[in-house]
Amino acid sequence: MAVDKNFINVILLGFGFMFVFTAFQTMGNIQKTLLESIKKDDDSFNGDGYTSLAIVYAVFAVLNWLAPSVISLFGPKVAMVFGGVTYSLFIASFLWPQTWLLYLASVVIGAGAAMIWTGQGNYLTLNSNSSTISRNSGIFWAMLQMSMFIGNIFVFFQFQGLSHIDQGTRSLVIWVLLVVSIVGIVFIIILPRPNPDPNAVEQPNRGPVEALKDAGKLFITKKMLLLTVTFFYTGIELSFFSGVYSSSIGFTLQLGEAAKELVGLSGIMIGLGEVLGGALFGILGSKFTKWGRDPVVMGGFVIHLVAFFLIFLNLPNNAPFDDTNDEAFITSSAPLAIFCSFLLGFGDACFNTQIYSMLGGVFANDSASAFAIFKFVQSVAAAACFFYASHTGLYIQLGILILLAVLGTVTFVAVEWSVKRQKKNDSDEESNENNSDSESVHNSDTN
Repeated sequence: MAVDKNFINVILLGFGFMFVFTAFQTMGNIQKTLLESIKKDDDSFNGDGYTSLAIVYAVFAVLNWLAPSVISLFGPKVAMVFGGVTYSLFIASFLWPQTWLLYLASVVIGAGAAMIWTGQGNYLTLNSNSSTISRNSGIFWAMLQMSMFIGNIFVFFQFQGLSHIDQGTRSLVIWVLLVVSIVGIVFIIILPRPNPDPNAVEQPNRGPVEALKDAGKLFITKKMLLLTVTFFYTGIELSFFSGVYSSSIGFTLQLGEAAKELVGLSGIMIGLGEVLGGALFGILGSKFTKWGRDPVVMGGFVIHLVAFFLIFLNLPNNAPFDDTNDEAFITSSAPLAIFCSFLLGFGDACFNTQIYSMLGGVFANDSASAFAIFKFVQSVAAAACFFYASHTGLYIQLGILILLAVLGTVTFVAVEWSVKRQKKNDSDEESNENNSDSESVHNSDTN
């Protein structure tokens, strides 16, 4: 049996991102909690976790437009290596907590994020075709989200029994995460070139200026404009579950003395939901391709609605800000809070695996631009969420999520149905042409 070298490339890509994002997603999950502990030890430090993450995603959004040009010059691998290095620098900055350094490192990683994610989308597409893109997207997503599972298990045990995260614990966690991120960079460095696939869509050969112009033209097409609503929703819910929700659990003192430990456990369960979702849609990728992407997205929509309603009942309105003894609508339950973490992760996998499949399939002829637009819109939304998260109660944030979930699901389904109709029309036209050719041959033979 021949070895699918492009599939091996996807696995190596998955390992690289799994290690880099084991470090970063774990840091993002605990950042607010970590910085609040630093403030208690150092009065001169006043950096804010939500503001830092807002800066990351704001810079990420702006520089996404340059990413296709960079990839046209240097290729996806160089872009991903550069991005990986910035993630390591961001984590290292926590070893010397300074307010100015935190925000500077946030700018640097924002630039790197634009490069690593657009490069990833391009590299994944180059190693896929229409029959493998769903499988490859699902498997990559499952491997990527192992990062939350692995990193937060480590954090859970490190924070166990602590109401305050002391300097020794902080340093140990940061050093371990830094080393893990470097391991991920090594995997990206050794990525081979994609093997030519006769079934793959040829990528355009263009200069940096043309790449930027093409990205702008693609952005204003009808399908892409509709998909931007879905992208925006995934950015809002990404920042909610990665930076707001787990911190809210840790600040809810009604959950008991183990509230801080639950921050890591929440990340574990989010990661478990992401991994199960990605693995399911990866292993059964061909099945879902046959049925269409819309049932999966609609399933994710329902799962998220259930999660938002349960969170509304279980946590107090001011939970995102700081430690609170306020009561929720029901007696706050740690198992229910952790179950909602799982639902958030699984629902997110439903949306993102299908977005990856859509971009790598429907927009395969210009995947760098398509993924750059996706990450641009998603990061604008994430930045917006982190900016308003510092000033907006939990209930309003949940209301925003519900509204965008409805709109994002409707627009994604509209695009998917449009794609299905186009495929059916193309198939009918091809069938009619074949029938016409057959009739012509028949008539010619008769004559």
